[in-house]
Amino acid sequence: MERKNKAKNKMKSSQGLKITDLGEFGFIARFSPAFLKGLPKKLKGIGDDCAIIPWQGRKRLLVTTDLLLDGVHFLKERIPPFDLGYKSLAVNLSDIAAMGGKPLYAFLSIAIPSETEVAWLDDFFRGWKKLSSLTGVALLGGDTTRSLEKLVINVAVLGEAEKNYIKYRSSASPGDIVAVTGDLGDSGGGLRLILAGLDKREGKKLPPAEKYLLSRHYRPRPHLEEGFFLARQPGVRAMMDVSDGIDSDLKRIMESSRCGVEVHLENLPVSSALKRCSHKYGWNLEEVATAGGEDYCLLLTVSPAHFAEVAIQFRRKFQRPLRAIGRITELKGQLTYLLEGRPVILKKAGYDHFKS
Repeated sequence: MERKNKAKNKMKSSQGLKITDLGEFGFIARFSPAFLKGLPKKLKGIGDDCAIIPWQGRKRLLVTTDLLLDGVHFLKERIPPFDLGYKSLAVNLSDIAAMGGKPLYAFLSIAIPSETEVAWLDDFFRGWKKLSSLTGVALLGGDTTRSLEKLVINVAVLGEAEKNYIKYRSSASPGDIVAVTGDLGDSGGGLRLILAGLDKREGKKLPPAEKYLLSRHYRPRPHLEEGFFLARQPGVRAMMDVSDGIDSDLKRIMESSRCGVEVHLENLPVSSALKRCSHKYGWNLEEVATAGGEDYCLLLTVSPAHFAEVAIQFRRKFQRPLRAIGRITELKGQLTYLLEGRPVILKKAGYDHFKS
């Protein structure tokens, strides 16, 4: 009887409540407990970049999926089909990288508007094939159907990882150094150019800075080698990919690890192209870097005792620095931005699928 009353009360409390009131985090938090309850201990379900399933001996099967919708995740009339095919696979491979795994197989389901030209689809699959050949990820199947309006792309990727090297969002510890494996904000800058109509110049070539930002938005590189390497380094704790901007992605680590984060804005790695365009178009550089999203580099925490050595080994292997941008604190749920030691409030938040 008590359970029935709780269920009734929950239903009453949802009357008039809209998904925009909950936001993405609230939506997941609302339904996920019922599906996580009773899962076997070796299974990892909702809450990380991939689901984790026992497989062969010490190996675990990694499963990730992403849904891409025209008008929300991309603009079909603006993005080259080759790049969209490439990106559709890349964003899923990035999830495998975030867990320290290797991708193996992919599945593609696509809902196609009837007016779509075959030449467009040919280019889409050429882009997909380009990345699948580079990473050795075979396309094993999927599904196709007709869409009444928008192009819809759903991708699932299977990968593998050794259980002792899998990295979770829930493993951060107070005092950890927060770091990233690449520049922040380039993809967000590219999107700003597109939305402002600055991605096309009638009769003129795009300036190098604009061209670079657009390339970073259209064709992101999943940090597979970096993720595999870092997962095996002593002291590397939590890890995830930067998909919605560090402002949102750090909050996911905070929630899973029950901690806080302090970010030093002057330490954010930003490209010269983003600096140039931010100055040229009046963008707030820090807001683009923290909230832009879709950079698909890796965000990780490293114990302070190990960070120096991990950074040395990272530079030695990849010929670029592992950038420290802040630290994990004990202030649960508190994300603090500092500029030269002083607190700063940024107006632009990271991407939320239901509030942004």
